[in-house]
Parts: sequence; C-alpha cells; structure tokens
Amino acid sequence: MKPTSSPEEARRLASDIRVFASNCSMHGVGHIFAPGSLSLRRGMWAVAVVLSVVTFLYQVAGRVRYYREYHHQTALDERESHQLVFPAVTLCNINPLRRSRLTPNDLHWAGAALLGLDPAEHATFLRSLGRPPAPPGFMPSPTFDMAQLYDRAGHSLDDMLLDCRFRGEPCGPENFTMVFTRMGKCYTFNSGTDGAELLTTIRGGIGNGLDLMLDVQQDEYLPVWKDDDETPFEVGIKVQIHSQEEPPIIDQLGLGVSPGFQTFISCQQQQLSFLPPPWGDCSSVSLNPNYEPEPSDPLGSPSSSPPYSLMGCRLVCETRYVARKCGCRMMYMPGGAPVCSPQQYKDCAHPAIDAMLRKDACTCPNPCASTRYAKELSMVRMPSRSAARFLSRKLNRSEAYIAENVLALEVFFEALNYETVEQKKAYEMSELLGDIGGQMGLFIGASLLTILEILDYLCEVFQDKVLGYFWNRRHSQRHSSTNLLQEGLGGHRTQVPQLSLGPRPPTPPCAVTKTLAASHRTCYLVTRL
Repeated sequence: MKPTSSPEEARRLASDIRVFASNCSMHGVGHIFAPGSLSLRRGMWAVAVVLSVVTFLYQVAGRVRYYREYHHQTALDERESHQLVFPAVTLCNINPLRRSRLTPNDLHWAGAALLGLDPAEHATFLRSLGRPPAPPGFMPSPTFDMAQLYDRAGHSLDDMLLDCRFRGEPCGPENFTMVFTRMGKCYTFNSGTDGAELLTTIRGGIGNGLDLMLDVQQDEYLPVWKDDDETPFEVGIKVQIHSQEEPPIIDQLGLGVSPGFQTFISCQQQQLSFLPPPWGDCSSVSLNPNYEPEPSDPLGSPSSSPPYSLMGCRLVCETRYVARKCGCRMMYMPGGAPVCSPQQYKDCAHPAIDAMLRKDACTCPNPCASTRYAKELSMVRMPSRSAARFLSRKLNRSEAYIAENVLALEVFFEALNYETVEQKKAYEMSELLGDIGGQMGLFIGASLLTILEILDYLCEVFQDKVLGYFWNRRHSQRHSSTNLLQEGLGGHRTQVPQLSLGPRPPTPPCAVTKTLAASHRTCYLVTRL
C-alpha cells in the first residue's frame, strides 16, 4: 500500500515551480521548467515565452491607453413618428413701445435711456407723437418700474392678432403666454407653462400647424429720433421657434417676418444627445440666477431652476454678470434681483451686455439632451389684387393699410419624422476586456482561469515559504523549551528510600514539590512508601 503524504509534503509539492509549470494552462511554461538540466531547447522556450509576455503587455498597455483617452463617435439617424409635440413659437413686434401709450412721466424717467432724449426735447417729441406736452407744474412719480412700462406700453396681442388657427381649429390670445425678452413684451404659443398641456400634430405639411394673421401696427411705431444701437429701422415681427425647455433669445436668434408677405416656415425636429465628461462636455445641471457660484462649483445650485438648456445657461450667465456689475437685472432676466432703473439701463446694463456679447464671456456646455428645429423659410407677397378688397371689408381696414401692416405666418412640420444626433462611447469597457482576452489568448495562450491558477500558486508559495518559515521557527522554539523543562524537572526530583522492615504504614498526605521551568508551573506528587 502506498504511504499517505503528510500535509507539509503536499504543501511543498503545491509550491514547487516544476509541479505548477507541468499543470499550468499557460502555453510554454511547462517546457521551461521541465525536469532535467539546462538545454538550448529550454532556453529557446524561455525566450519565446518572455517575448510573448512582453508583446502581450505592450498591446494591453496600448488598449488601456486608448480607453483612457475616452473617444466618442456621433451617430446620425432618421426615425418615423406618428405624433410630434409642436414647438414653442415666440412672436415679438420689432417696435418695443406704442407711441399712444407713452406719457410725460415715461419720458421723464426713461426718455434718455430708451430714446436718447434730452429733457429739453420732451415737448418736441410729444408733439411728434401727436400728444400735448406736459402741463405746467408737472410732477413725476417718485418711483418708476421698467417692467410696468413695457407691460403697459408694449404691443398687445389682442390688437395684433387678426386670425389664429392650429391644425385648422380656431385659437386665440388665450393660447399664448406673455414673456419679456430684450425686445420687450412678446408672446409664446404652446409654451407649456403652468402645467398647460403641450399641443401635438399628427400630420406634416401646410394646414397642419400654426396659421396666423398679424397686424404690426405701424401707426404705433415710435419716431426715429436719434441713430444709436437700439434704434429699430425695420418693420415687422420677429419669430423664434424653440423647444419648451429653453427660453427665447429672440433678439439674436429670431427670424424676421415682413408685412405684405405670407411667410412659410417648414420645420424638422432634431433630438440631440451628448455624453458627459470624460467622453464629452455636456451638462444637465440647471443654473440658479440668484446663486453666485464658487470657483469649485461653476454650475451653481439646481434647487429651483428650470431644466438646463444652452440658451438658459447664457441667460443666467448674463443675469449674474449684470447683477454683479450693476447691482440689478434687466426686466427679462430671471432671478430675484431688483429691476434696473432707466438710468442703470443706460449707464450700466446695456453697455455691460454689449461688452459681454462681444467678448463671449459665457462658457456654456451643451445640454446632455436637447431638442432643436431645423427651419426652411419661404414667402410670397400678399394680398393679391383680387384679395385686397375682400380683406379690406373683412378687417375694416384700407387696402393701403393692409399692404403696409398685415402679414401671414404659417409654421408646420415638413414631415412626421425626426433626426437623432447621438454621441456614443467609441470604446466600451466590454470591448477593452474583449481585446485583452484576445491578446492574451493569441500571445500566451492564457485565459482568466490561468490568472486564477497563477494567483493560487502564489498563495501556495506564500504559505509554504513565508508562513512555513515562521511556523518551523516557532515549532523549534517550543521543542527546545520542552527539553529545558524536562532537564530542570529531572534535577529537582527527591529519592525516597524503601523500607523493608515491618508492615507498610498508612499512606501519608502527598508531599508537594513545585518547580517553575520555562515559565510554566508544574506540581509533582511524590508518594512516600
């Protein structure tokens, strides 16, 4: 019968490099550590294995380096839909204030800031408006609010909107939301504010969107008194088509629509998706205009702000800049800062905004998910000669007035399909692991289980060589201590003589001898015969 090996011997065999090499699944290792003396064959196998391992590690380092560069790719796709949310449509009259609504008090407070008027020119300006000058003893109000001025004197949608239809159904001013922009008092169709349900469309083409007829009211336009950067020379309406998540920046992104024309705006929805760092630079953290960011928190607090958008970020950036420079905000800016006075508008706010736009001081990343609209614009003259008399009777306006003031606008989807622009990771973690596995199998013929075999062998070596060394050392110390203890006890034992005469006396109590050896207390009982 074959004798059973001891645990120590089994542990030595498990940590033997020859035993491990003969059983390892990694190619070539068994040829290097085969039994026998060194030979050219074993040397060549060693060189081949080392070169393969070095090449494998080089390839792995390259793959890891490429993964750490965080490349991305952009995928463009076109998808069909049975229903699309109609975009928000914002309208602004190019003329910010109606001449019939201006008062001497307005000119006293805002004449210099908005119109470039000197106090001595107020009376002349009022006469050009067909208004009487300020009466003797006129006393201006103690305070003045710019937002109230634009709300009271801006163009009213009730007066401008002549006809409104959405998907062939009548609509009206109740379907619009008033909003302040840098152009003054504006109106947004399908804004979705206050929980209003968003309108949708199920068809593309003309007649399946928003159809408006508007009166620009040229008679209410302010006279051009001085030539400056804020003086409008145009007549008409500005239109911006945008998603409900972003505020209108109509002074920069609006399309011009002229009276005397019917304008068609064909739209196609685009859904954009960008990657966050480190693959991209998008952000989904909304900004709070009342929060001044610290250097370590450049995006601010998302507590009570609308969803992040590129236009919203720029607007908040402008708000913070003006509030920091002037101590106030312009009327269209969000936040809780006080609205700038007319003098602050003239001396600080307008110059600050213009300087900021020139040097592009706002750095805003793209939103991680956004919707935008590609637009195509076309127009035809209106009304025709045959339609002019009909519109004159219908609107109770002269044909000349209609030609100079009335416009038609139609906004619709080109088709019920939309484009998706999506950033994707060019190299995923799964691809990195797959490449490493492929290189490992190609160059060294190994797998994940081979790595586990190597780790298991290293554990056996540690247990045998390191832990075994300390175990043997402790065992030797314990053996030597036992020998010293036995020698000490042998020198302290008492020899008791044997009595042969007479009967054996009763056994007395035990005599106790105590010896302290190797820090252990041992008690021996010696019986006296």
